[in-house]
Amino acid sequence: MEGTDGIRKRLRLRPGRAAAGRTEKGRTAGKAEEQARPTEKQAQTAEKQVLPTERQAQAAERQARAPEKKETEKTELEKLESEGIDKRSQNLMQLIRRVHGLVENPDLEKHRQSQDYIGTILGNARDIRYREVDIGGMYGEWVSVNRAHMKKYVILHCHGGGYSTGSSVYARTLTSKLAASTSMDVLCFDYRLAPENPCPAALEDGMKAWNYLMLLGYGARDVILTGDSAGGNLALSLVLRLKQEGRILPRGMVLMSPWTDLTSSGRSFQTKADLDPVLNKAYIDKMVEAYAGDRDLKDPFVSPLYGDFGGFPPTYIQVGENEILLSDSLRLHQAFVDANVPVRLDVCPGMWHVFQMSPMKAARAAMDKNAEFIYDICR
Repeated sequence: MEGTDGIRKRLRLRPGRAAAGRTEKGRTAGKAEEQARPTEKQAQTAEKQVLPTERQAQAAERQARAPEKKETEKTELEKLESEGIDKRSQNLMQLIRRVHGLVENPDLEKHRQSQDYIGTILGNARDIRYREVDIGGMYGEWVSVNRAHMKKYVILHCHGGGYSTGSSVYARTLTSKLAASTSMDVLCFDYRLAPENPCPAALEDGMKAWNYLMLLGYGARDVILTGDSAGGNLALSLVLRLKQEGRILPRGMVLMSPWTDLTSSGRSFQTKADLDPVLNKAYIDKMVEAYAGDRDLKDPFVSPLYGDFGGFPPTYIQVGENEILLSDSLRLHQAFVDANVPVRLDVCPGMWHVFQMSPMKAARAAMDKNAEFIYDICR
């Protein structure tokens, strides 16, 4: 009879035999798996060969959709040119028209004085500092926040006013908001006005302000160029001139309701004529005559819309939905897209020409968007 030790010995041996059997089977399975691997590798290789084709197909599909997407966007923008206005917005436009009427004056000099008065009232803020500067005989104004702020970059602002009115003081309604929202220094300058000083006086003064910043030690890429209305025209003309002279262009541009086409050929001159509370065709024609005189209105340094925008810096355009210059911004945006310029356009619902000047929530929100764009391009 077998002893207990013998039984235990056999029991210890059995697991060993089972393990050995499993190991041998595992080796056999492993060999089979290795033999199968070339087939998997071949499949992976074949998959990799297919991927480029798939990517090419996807790229081709995106390319095919691009014109359709661009056409859809174009159609939507064209709809904005001809859309009407709701009752609530109509009441607001009437209010803005009455307020604007307080500034308007057939006497040009009194009109300019009224603008400066508005700028003094609405533009002054406790946390903003204004410093006068002489730019080669031209009045300029530094606008800064009364706190630690960014010094590396600077904003050069071109004020609006149809090239016949406006000033650095009137522009405080914008420059103070630009300085506060970006924490950057803003330089505004009083270029010579028409009809006393017609085209190209304003552009010559714009170049003087640009060169002044270069002499201070700023590089072209340290400057963000901004402009409203006629100041948007001047900002575009300034970049066209820098490009013509083969000089380095600014880091970017922010344009608010830019006046880009002095031929007044945009659709919105008809479709928004009864809505715009600030501008009308008769006023525009008067400004054109005073500034351009007998010059070709399609000269890019008169109407920048007809310029060559190849190589232009990133640009952000804001325009009101209810202004006759809406088409000037829409067509400029399309010209930039066609020239492969990085551009962003915001058509602000229910708003009017350079509404950013107003002391209202929508104006502050728009200026915050301007600041966001400037931060993005300065990273």
